[in-house]
Amino acid sequence: MSLGGALPAIGTPGKWRIERWRKALPAIEAFEAEHRDDSDQALRKASLSLRFRVKSGEPLEKILPEAFALVRVAAQRTVKMRHYDVQLLGGMGLFHGAIAEMDTGEGKTLTATLPLYLRALEGKGAHLATVNDYLAERDATEMGVIYTALGLTVGCVKSQDSQDQRREAYGADITYGTSKEFGFDFMRDRLLLRRMGHQVADFLGGGSTHRWDDSGEKPVQRRESHYALVDEADSVLIDEARTPMIIGSLGDKARDQVVATYRWAAEHAGAFAEDNHFEYDNEKKSVELTGPGRQLVRSLPQPDLLRSVGLVDLYQYMERSVKVKRDFHLDQQYVIEEGEIVIVDEFTGRKAEGRKWRDGIHQAIEAKEEIEVTVPTGQAARITVQDMFLRYKHLSGMTGTAQSAAREFRKIYKRPVVRIPTNRETKRDRLGDRIFGTEEAKWRAIVEEVCELHRAGRPVLIGTKSIDKSEQLSELLRTRGVDHEVLNANEIAKEAKIVERAGERARVTVATNMAGRGTDIKLAEGISEIGGLHVICTELHDSARVDRQLAGRCGRQGDPGTFRQYMSLDDEIVLSGYGPKAAKRYLGVGESSPEMSYDEWSSRLRRAQIKVERRHFRQRAELLYHEKQRKKMQREMGQDPYLDTPD
Repeated sequence: MSLGGALPAIGTPGKWRIERWRKALPAIEAFEAEHRDDSDQALRKASLSLRFRVKSGEPLEKILPEAFALVRVAAQRTVKMRHYDVQLLGGMGLFHGAIAEMDTGEGKTLTATLPLYLRALEGKGAHLATVNDYLAERDATEMGVIYTALGLTVGCVKSQDSQDQRREAYGADITYGTSKEFGFDFMRDRLLLRRMGHQVADFLGGGSTHRWDDSGEKPVQRRESHYALVDEADSVLIDEARTPMIIGSLGDKARDQVVATYRWAAEHAGAFAEDNHFEYDNEKKSVELTGPGRQLVRSLPQPDLLRSVGLVDLYQYMERSVKVKRDFHLDQQYVIEEGEIVIVDEFTGRKAEGRKWRDGIHQAIEAKEEIEVTVPTGQAARITVQDMFLRYKHLSGMTGTAQSAAREFRKIYKRPVVRIPTNRETKRDRLGDRIFGTEEAKWRAIVEEVCELHRAGRPVLIGTKSIDKSEQLSELLRTRGVDHEVLNANEIAKEAKIVERAGERARVTVATNMAGRGTDIKLAEGISEIGGLHVICTELHDSARVDRQLAGRCGRQGDPGTFRQYMSLDDEIVLSGYGPKAAKRYLGVGESSPEMSYDEWSSRLRRAQIKVERRHFRQRAELLYHEKQRKKMQREMGQDPYLDTPD
């Protein structure tokens, strides 16, 4: 039975694929009936028989119906969940290398077990990459019993794991983890192989068996990157793609001099005025000193340690510090924990622990906040998200919002986006957008709506863009006597438990961005009768997909739900999309009118969002181009393209 291959030239490609895959459903049901009454031992034996057939050369596509049936039976037996037909379709899409768009609450975690099991039968390892350690461990634990029942092993790679624990996890048939852990382990393996004098190409190609030294050091990952399924694919493959993963090496400059230069620049950055001492490129988000600005740098008092720092370097240090003072703010882009700067991810609202901004930005922020300045590092190894996942022989992904990024998935990853039907009809209603002249007027209106719904007993989830705005809204709700929970880049495990309860009667939850993503919100008894969960989006995000993700938290699995988008003319999207002059003009208009006409202003604000999305797309495309050129040059020089020092 053929489930893939060429598609007809007419109609919507995704729909043609779905209809073709539907033809396999009767065969899956027939095999399910055949194995439903098997003993546990017989079920495992049937699974091992499939593995033998695969190793004997039988195509995976041919055994797909029986493999999916076995997973369905094992899931029913172990976790008391039976895959819906639409989940089987999603599993087929993931097996065939698609980015499957599945609505929130449609069971992506259970769907993933199907292609992971089928690919794992090849014995080369199947990876599931998700957005944080908590979700990776949770899903590996909850779904692991399914794989175990079928005779396969499952592992999970977590940030605190030792090398031996990582090696064991990667040696399992199926491995859960984050893209960050997968990427850094890959680079550490490359560095280890070079340090031990092994030829990386020989090792990865599997040509010979290497003997490791007495220390027992050896790579943790398998030789081949075989199959990766990326959960929250839009967040991992697109939103995070502009930040390369880098393993640092000590720079050449003396630490004391570097630290002194950062502190000197931070101390004087406030003296530089925009359009006089520096110009800001809103498109590139960059600062460039003008003639008067450079003159001011030369006139500033300098400590003795700076006497040997070149003038051009001093200009660059100052430009970084001015940019940081202008664009990076505490409790928005970062928080301070135990004396360290911790990035707050702009797309998830969560702490991105272990990550640092590049090009000296991180050190400039440390100097600005007057905490220890970490020595800036060079690069020992480097890989981008695109590079890492394009190395896999087979790649697929799943998310609730993929259609708007279909062009990018197709262009960069060569993956089609397929919309998977919902198990039940969606009952999510979009209420009319409300646009206000100022943020203050917007917050007042949001609080009034929350109070009204709270009195009616409906649960409300409110999405904010940054930590400081979640705290601002929390204070306003507190003054009105509204009990609520605030999630803003705190412990992810605690966050998930709070989100699970967000569907209870009269519960109000304030969350930065997509806090709790990956956790279903189930409605308590009686909530459906009063309208279900109501979601409030407090401003447009840099990507429309994030707005849709937030709205998608309501109306799951046929439950009723509503959502409303709020905007104001002084929202950050105006500055990001149109620049400071337009933002100032919008602010002047907004101050003269409390609530704006939807017809007149909605399209203007959404155009600003589109401009930001396009800029980010260009940045990701430029990064991919430059990475290709860099790797090409290193290969021509006989160097490993992932290591930034010669072999």
